[in-house]
Amino acid sequence: MTTSVDTKQTEWAPDEEGARVLLVSGEEIADFEAQKERFRAGEFEETAFMRFRLRQGVYGQRQPDRQMVRIKAPFGGLTAGQLEVLGEVCEKYAPLKKGHLTTRENVQIHHVPLDDCPQLMRDIGDVGLSTREACGNTVRNVVAHPTAGVSKDEVFDVSPYAAAYARYFLRHPTTQNMPRKSKTAFSGSETDEAMTPFHDMGFIARERDGKQGFKIVVGGGLSIMPQMAETLSEFVPVEDYIRHAEAALRIFNRQDEERKNLMRARIKYTIKRLGIEKFREMVEEELKGDWANKEIDLETLLFIEDEEADAPGVPDDATPEPVGDAEYDHWKATSVEEQRQAGFNVVFVRIERGDIYADQWKPLADISREFAGGRVRIDQQQNLVYRWVRTESLYDIYLALKEIGMAASGRETIRDIVTCPGTDSCKLGITSSMGLNKALGEKLDTMDLSDPGVSNIHIKASGCPNSCGQHHVANIGFHGAVLKGEGGQVPAYELFIAGESTDGPVRVGNRVRARVPAKRAPEALEMILDHYKANRNDGEEFNAFVDRVGTQPYEDMFSPWKAEAGPLDREHINTYMDWGKTVVYKLERGEGECAV
Repeated sequence: MTTSVDTKQTEWAPDEEGARVLLVSGEEIADFEAQKERFRAGEFEETAFMRFRLRQGVYGQRQPDRQMVRIKAPFGGLTAGQLEVLGEVCEKYAPLKKGHLTTRENVQIHHVPLDDCPQLMRDIGDVGLSTREACGNTVRNVVAHPTAGVSKDEVFDVSPYAAAYARYFLRHPTTQNMPRKSKTAFSGSETDEAMTPFHDMGFIARERDGKQGFKIVVGGGLSIMPQMAETLSEFVPVEDYIRHAEAALRIFNRQDEERKNLMRARIKYTIKRLGIEKFREMVEEELKGDWANKEIDLETLLFIEDEEADAPGVPDDATPEPVGDAEYDHWKATSVEEQRQAGFNVVFVRIERGDIYADQWKPLADISREFAGGRVRIDQQQNLVYRWVRTESLYDIYLALKEIGMAASGRETIRDIVTCPGTDSCKLGITSSMGLNKALGEKLDTMDLSDPGVSNIHIKASGCPNSCGQHHVANIGFHGAVLKGEGGQVPAYELFIAGESTDGPVRVGNRVRARVPAKRAPEALEMILDHYKANRNDGEEFNAFVDRVGTQPYEDMFSPWKAEAGPLDREHINTYMDWGKTVVYKLERGEGECAV
């Protein structure tokens, strides 16, 4: 790893394997360290310091004096050098020796002492990575689909525009303390791979009369009031998309009504309160202001990489694909997608629970250099994605991934379960969603998943209703809850079924009005799948089946379980303990920092 630069200089030099996307400020990190010392000395009021800390991407955990450090990766892009340093950071600062990929294409390092945060920022700054505005009431990390630039369906590559958006609003005066955060997604085609409908702002590539532009949607979100975004504009030329976004964010920033209740302060509430037509009129009026006459140097903001120029050549010594290797054949069928560029492929690496351990980062970097032009992307399924992999190299990259235990099959299948960290670290967590992930995965590993109708089901889980695990848009979604049992509190889950995120138009699932004890969730999953297989029509997919039969069958299945918890005794004690825990469950939910 390179030596940390002087903290007084304004910005870091780019890493040798690729220019940074976001400017990293040494002065800001030095100031963070100074303000941290003021806080330690009792000279910085706690709530005020929290707001300051969040803008630097440092989020308090439920464990005292432990922080989650969130590292932004605009459009999910990372270089091999950045992967290596992330491994070093996990080894040096993370007690559990791992980093966590999120549904927002960030990397999170958990359980970091506050005093270690400044040096961690410097370490990642050496390779052009930043935590700035990864938390707080800001424009958060900007996501894009991991096949942007290589997809067969896309109108144009949205990666440079996602990066330009991230660059423009970073440190922008309008977006430093909005009523709440703003999450943004870019999709390259009408298939909307980046799932813009549940984002605060979304941009979908279009072409009109030979000119490139975006459909802009606004006001989506999940959490306690799921709402799909509405169309702000059917087409805005690429030279104007940032200006239109700024107009919308300026209006949102001025909403006193939203600032009165920070739990109902996302832009979706503004749209619901004003209506999209009124909001559209306000945007059009805002665009007449003097500020809108300023020049936006889009060419400077765009982040342009010629990935094809760095793509591997045809290997001289590629290992031939085996014949009759069922494990490899299944991996290839579920993990590989052809690019629009002939002879190249996208390889999806399923990351269990989104966790990458310290000793895995460098091998992943080496694989990136050898097979993928020195780059990798994160997707919203918490997976890693290699692009520009030669067809001749597919078996070799499979063997390399297998050597580090990362050649699991089933990307975007029922086995690719998405979960937030839950009570492992989050103050708002109600249940151990990571423990649930492991338990559901172990159950699925005992079942025959060859049925296409079952295999194509997506499972997502969140440790609370806030939907960081995107459970609302899963075919089968779980969110943490509590049941009152005879012997006390029982960790439990509410169910949402027949949502959709990646295989069709995004939609919110149907709530099942019955809570499932956490320790019976794997059993509940098996019952849901068995009911589907036994009662579906020929060729009927899961969501269509649920649309036909409704939620009542599941409510009938699970409602009686509430009365079956039993007393807190030797026979029933397991029910009163969460997954991965060895103590009796007690709801301990602190004050979250999302709405500070």
